[in-house]
Amino acid sequence: SRSKTEYLHCRFSADEGGVASEVAIEGAIIPRVERFRYLGSIIQGNGEIDEDINHRIKVGWQKWKNASGVLCDRRIPLRLKGRVYRMVVRPALLYGAECWPIK
Repeated sequence: SRSKTEYLHCRFSADEGGVASEVAIEGAIIPRVERFRYLGSIIQGNGEIDEDINHRIKVGWQKWKNASGVLCDRRIPLRLKGRVYRMVVRPALLYGAECWPIK
């Protein structure tokens, strides 16, 4: 939908040229953003990934808290706790990690 459309100008180098561009579709100006969420990951215009990593850490802690009843119960075998961790917490932490750029 046109009301949800936005664009991201990527600045991967310090020399941007100082050009402020506008994007318009049929006369309607599309808003420019510094970051946006795409397929669950946060894309930043400067190429950094710190916001996405912080978000993944936060989601991982939330999953840990949700599963802490199982993970912290002494009556549950360690092997089962490991399986719960690998199936619940780890995927939340590492979602999208294969696409993170390395500097």
